[in-house]
Amino acid sequence: MTDEKEDHCRGRQAGDHHQGAANPTPDAGNAGKHHCSHQDNHHAGHRAADPARPADRDTVYTCPMHPQIRKAGPGSCPICGMALEPAVASLDDGTNPELADMTRRFWVGLVLAIPVVALGMLGEALGLNRLVGGHASIWLQAAFSSPVVLWAGWPFFVRGWASVRSRNLNMFTLIALGTGAAWGYSLIASLVPHRFPPAFRNAEGMVDVYYEAAAVITVLVLLGQVLELRARERTSGAIRALLDLAPKTARRVSPEGEKEVPLETLVVGDLIRVRPGEKLAVDGTVTEGRSSVDESMVTGESMPVTKETGSVVIGGTINRSGTLVIRAEKLGRDSMLARIVQMVAEAQRSRAPIQRMADRVAAWFVPAVIAVALVAFAGWAVWGPEPRFTYGLVSAVTVLIIACPCALGLATPMSIMVGVGRGAQAGVLIKNAEALERMERVDTLVVDKTGTLTEGRPSVVGITTANACSDGELLRLAAAVEQASEHPLADAIVATAKVRGIVYPSVTNFDSPSGKGAQGTVEGHHVRLGNSNFLSGADLSELTGEAERLRQEGASVIYCTVDGKAAGLLAIADPVKATTPAALQTLQKDGVRIVMLTGDNRTTAEAVARRLGITEIEADVLPDQKSQVVARLRAEGRTIAMAGDGVNDAPALAAADIGIAMGSGTDVAMESAGITLLKGDLTGIVRARILSAATMRNIRQNLFFAFVYNAIGVPVAAGVLYPAFGILLSPIFAAAAMALSSASVITNALRLRLVRFD
Repeated sequence: MTDEKEDHCRGRQAGDHHQGAANPTPDAGNAGKHHCSHQDNHHAGHRAADPARPADRDTVYTCPMHPQIRKAGPGSCPICGMALEPAVASLDDGTNPELADMTRRFWVGLVLAIPVVALGMLGEALGLNRLVGGHASIWLQAAFSSPVVLWAGWPFFVRGWASVRSRNLNMFTLIALGTGAAWGYSLIASLVPHRFPPAFRNAEGMVDVYYEAAAVITVLVLLGQVLELRARERTSGAIRALLDLAPKTARRVSPEGEKEVPLETLVVGDLIRVRPGEKLAVDGTVTEGRSSVDESMVTGESMPVTKETGSVVIGGTINRSGTLVIRAEKLGRDSMLARIVQMVAEAQRSRAPIQRMADRVAAWFVPAVIAVALVAFAGWAVWGPEPRFTYGLVSAVTVLIIACPCALGLATPMSIMVGVGRGAQAGVLIKNAEALERMERVDTLVVDKTGTLTEGRPSVVGITTANACSDGELLRLAAAVEQASEHPLADAIVATAKVRGIVYPSVTNFDSPSGKGAQGTVEGHHVRLGNSNFLSGADLSELTGEAERLRQEGASVIYCTVDGKAAGLLAIADPVKATTPAALQTLQKDGVRIVMLTGDNRTTAEAVARRLGITEIEADVLPDQKSQVVARLRAEGRTIAMAGDGVNDAPALAAADIGIAMGSGTDVAMESAGITLLKGDLTGIVRARILSAATMRNIRQNLFFAFVYNAIGVPVAAGVLYPAFGILLSPIFAAAAMALSSASVITNALRLRLVRFD
């Protein structure tokens, strides 16, 4: 519309909505995955569907370590064997069936394992073996341990066999081999002790058995599964907290009066009354009343926001003071809250690039552990002290148990899940794990001006006329043309005309060339508004001086001609967001290079940049040139984040290493971005960098602990310390260490819930 005008794409106005951007490129990280459908989410008559109820969508289960696995119901992952969990948490999920099953198996196994331990490990010390006799003790151990191994531990054998069949060897392969070997050896030793060499038998002709090791290992692994499943449930706490924001009922206002109705019965256009202290049930527009609304649970903004007639409100927020009447506009899965829940859920299941390292290790880790166990067995059997076979078996079982790679596999997914959830609570929506990982490496922020640095709500601050055209007439003609546009600058002109009580006619033959201006026929006159290039041919000389002065003050200038003759100019200014200066200062102190990108001419851009301390400006940039600027900066070897809010920003957001969309912007911008700031200001970028750094630090800690644990545990289990120190690790201690390693990784990940942004 003008060379001073901001860089929102005019091509999307008056019927050109979403041109070239309606179908943004899908997230590559989710390509090829079988997601349940969330697209056909409009009920007949635009009726609301409660996003918190699983009846409103297919219940799909997925693996936290392998999000590409999608299954319509609970079960185990065919790759790693872990229990699947709902892809999106629900308030009505109830008890996790896998957790309930593992808990039941744990308690039954624990009760049965106690007498096995008493007889096998403490029998001599307590005098039990003398009381019941050696042979009876062995058969009692077999009787009590068999249900523990074969029933309580049966899921481990099922998953272990599945891993062999699918050639995805995993932790359950090792557990099944370890417990199966210990129990199977003991059973054979109990049944046919005479088949063993004399060196294996004691004075009573019995062979040492390891029922207690098999039973205790099974119980400890079950305990580890229970602790892990409980901790994994806690990682979905952010989604559950979001779901809990939505009230179940609303007070609908109708000609018949007011009535409390279930949320799912609402339709678009219903009027909803919200009293002080109540939660807003739907997204919509205030039609009556004035109040302050607490939006902190959605946007992360701690200060209540004043809402009055015409204000947009978000479902799930809390009305603090006055009474509001709201017209319902977005219901069910169309609502902001439901979209946030879906974005958070998908982000929590996405995979960070750093996960590839763990995947590469896991690919050869289990086969390598089995090889180490075989070598340890052979080494003890050949060179170990008597009974060599027994020592070899113990060492092999211990290696298999202690090396279970659960901690390694959980290190990254658990941190991502908790980090993404913490970001959602702070008003920072992470679209995928890759964006979260890259954010800490960003060294250059390319930032759009209007709607990003500024409020995005420009207003007319001055009118200069020419050729005897009056202020009112100029504003009337300009508003007539701009009424067909939805551009912020056009809205400012129309809003000013309405405030002044000016009645403007309709426009015909409307056209809005992208990034240049607008034109149309008004009452038989050809009216054009835009920059000097768009109005070439008209004599604008008498307006040039005033236009330059206004630009130097930071205003955008729109020229207007009527039938080819200059009619005047309109000066429009967009105030800088109150939080912008502090956020930019923080980012600059952190070493981030700030580049302002704008469609304004350089004079206007420099006026804004001076106030914000920005030294690098890309001015006079047309919408289709934004992505070229981003590509040029990336070619310099920099890691680029692009922040914007308009449809025309979508290509640049996609071209950057990380696209950052303002929550107050368009849906297309949000779809093209890796991060969305719900509050819509740059403070969210500061929060995103803090969250990214904390999450990546947490992942590195988890991976370090997992690698160190296995690097130390496997050799010790194999017996490398025995020749020098006489130390040989018990399989029982190995099982306890394995369970604790997984719990420690999850506990460390949960610390991300305590990340502070102030």
